[in-house]
Amino acid sequence: MNTFVAVFVALFAVACAAPQQSGTTPVPIVSESSDIQPDGSFKYAFKSGDGIEVQNEGALKQVQVAKADGTGTETVQALVQTGSFSYPAPDGQQIKLTYTADETGFHPQGAHLPVAPVDPNNPQ
Repeated sequence: MNTFVAVFVALFAVACAAPQQSGTTPVPIVSESSDIQPDGSFKYAFKSGDGIEVQNEGALKQVQVAKADGTGTETVQALVQTGSFSYPAPDGQQIKLTYTADETGFHPQGAHLPVAPVDPNNPQ
């Protein structure tokens, strides 16, 4: 009986260790660049074979923020980033989003993003 259990466990382990078919084709990276500086600034970009493109750069910035205890302000470092990415939508349209991210938050822009309606009582 112990031999049967040992053989069963061994066959189960071999079956689990066999390569699994994912059903997807690997996507090649067509180009890639990266530059990281000692001061914390960086740039990177890549393009893949399926039409995805990504670019990003960032640097540290000195900003004034309120102290946690409410007794004034202090200078801290914030990471400021700008970048973009694009990808093909299922309908074939190329979707592109550009953004900035800084001490005031994440600010995306893209033709595909919804736009809030203008309030007729408070036009800007």
